[in-house]
Amino acid sequence: MPKNKYRFNHETLSFIKVRPSLKEKFFKGITYLMATIVITIVYYSIYTSFFDTPKERGLKRERKELLSQFDTLNRKYNRVEAVLKDIQQRDANIYRTIFEAEPIPLSIRSAGIGGTDRYSELEDLSNSELVVEATKKLSALSKQVDVQKKSFDEIFELAKNKETMVRCIPNIQPISNKDLTRVASPFGVRIHPFYKVLKMHSGMDFTAPTGTEVYATGDGVVFDIDRSKRGYGNTVIIDHGFGYKTLYAHLSEILVRPGNKIRRGTVVGLVGSTGMSLAPHLHYEVRLNDNPIDPINFYFNDLTPAEYSKLIEISSQPTQSFD
Repeated sequence: MPKNKYRFNHETLSFIKVRPSLKEKFFKGITYLMATIVITIVYYSIYTSFFDTPKERGLKRERKELLSQFDTLNRKYNRVEAVLKDIQQRDANIYRTIFEAEPIPLSIRSAGIGGTDRYSELEDLSNSELVVEATKKLSALSKQVDVQKKSFDEIFELAKNKETMVRCIPNIQPISNKDLTRVASPFGVRIHPFYKVLKMHSGMDFTAPTGTEVYATGDGVVFDIDRSKRGYGNTVIIDHGFGYKTLYAHLSEILVRPGNKIRRGTVVGLVGSTGMSLAPHLHYEVRLNDNPIDPINFYFNDLTPAEYSKLIEISSQPTQSFD
């Protein structure tokens, strides 16, 4: 290709060498440059449509790895969530039932963390949907864990109270009765020894010689003492807490004072026949929220199953009360 261009001059009938102006050279150069740029862009677009650049391949590998890691974390999250749900069920159906606590409402356990703009700063990130969803799930899980922790703290306190409760609730017989022959009149409707009519007998009568020791059946505080020649005669009432009180009546002698702290097995008095009593015996009552209940259900600490069955059989016999 010739480097120079010539133009034919019709007047002189000869070729004249063409010398382009600087302006023409400039625009020509610009045209070549623009054409080159356009062609380059076209070739690049076509190439990138079918082939990935090294950077894109690296980013794709990174994204694939991140998605794999997210999937692994999601499976781990699901396992942790399943374990937490199992703990929550045990908490509601076993632990809180044992310790007589109200179950935590589902609305509190599953309550999320409010705020519509709480995750707005995450929405500008790449893969923001995955990041926001994972953050929401972790926030909800964290809230449920906090609720469960508080529940276990409460149960721990209830367990400590339960230990105290076990020591305080009446659970032995009030006098020595190893052969079970001293039960004279159980709880229920019985014939009154003086009026000879059916009347509710709100305790259990134990026959024993005057002076036989009478034991407190659980830890507590002496609530009241009554010295009387009528009714229950000399009486001791012990407050065991948790709504329970026990009453020991017809005593010949009282060995405690109001306000004394009592341990299970402490001798609180001696059997007698004071008040309206047919013969020396102990009238024993268990009261829950000041309502008399059958004491036979509260001897589980000093009776075997066989002895308890025998005591039930004895108590079922029709008898009259001693007071």
